Amino acid sequence: MVEKLTPRLQKQSTFMREPLQVGLKLAATLRFLATGNSYPSLQYSFRVEASTICKFIPEVCKAIIAVYKDEVLRCPKTEEEWKEVAARFSSRWNYHNCLGAVDGKHIAMKKPPNAGSYYYNYKGFHSIVLMAVADATYKFLYVDVGAEGGASDGGTWSNCSLHDAVEKNRAGVPQPEPLPNDDQPVPYHFVGDDAFALRTWMMKPFSHRSQVLRERIYSYRLSRARRVVENAFGILCHRFRCFLTTMHQHPDTINLITMCACVLHNLIIMRYPHAISEVDREDPDTHDLIPGGWRTDRHLQGLLPLTGHHTQKDAKDQRDYLSHYYMSPAGAVPWQERMVVAP
Repeated sequence: MVEKLTPRLQKQSTFMREPLQVGLKLAATLRFLATGNSYPSLQYSFRVEASTICKFIPEVCKAIIAVYKDEVLRCPKTEEEWKEVAARFSSRWNYHNCLGAVDGKHIAMKKPPNAGSYYYNYKGFHSIVLMAVADATYKFLYVDVGAEGGASDGGTWSNCSLHDAVEKNRAGVPQPEPLPNDDQPVPYHFVGDDAFALRTWMMKPFSHRSQVLRERIYSYRLSRARRVVENAFGILCHRFRCFLTTMHQHPDTINLITMCACVLHNLIIMRYPHAISEVDREDPDTHDLIPGGWRTDRHLQGLLPLTGHHTQKDAKDQRDYLSHYYMSPAGAVPWQERMVVAP
């Protein structure tokens, strides 16, 4: 990885061309991302003073983002690009007209000086928020980093640029199209967990306990697609274990580190698609869920629930229609009833 990244990064910054070898700077940065070791610990491994490491890690992260972000972390902007995303969800997860799975994660950090309660979240620690949309292959399509952990949960997603673009019809989302084997146009939409606001472009599982069979089946089918973003976070944290620690950098530096890790996450998935081993899997015969290794890691922080919006009647009607569709012969899969009916 170091040898492959070094030549392109060397052209990006005068800082990267200073006497200290570029390869050494990159290796120290990748070691920090992969282990979360403190700067004093890294100085003994690389024989570079901690004060110097503190200066060049943000610069290396900036260079990685500048070189690779536009190539590997680019949100779809046209109908054709969104339809490619939806096609992968259809073929891989049997969920149709899906634009991506949305969720958020708290990145633990030391309280910044004079920050008050801005970064103090409901879980009882200080953090910034990583909000992301993942595609069917665990790759991030969109990332928003830097919201204070103490911000209102509902405002975190609603303040994202993608949310604003979709609300104002500027995101290039395709027009509604019928689902397979059906003739009723259904809007393309994202999927999220129960904490997200229900919209025609954002579907979530049924939340009430007295669900009838079709509602339980729909909740299963949607959650099967939504799990990709949980797994994307799991891969990210297993691969870059700095996120399993409490980070001591300035919030701006943590934002850089987080964005850099997301870029590298996508780069690795695109170049080494078969290197993913930590994700949830399904038994090919029974379709029972086999939890990924990341779920057993006690250090992984929970995902960020979002709350605080009213549902819309059109969105409720759409979800109700989808629940009938996935229960019908047109949209059903053979194993779904066994997965939701208690033995």
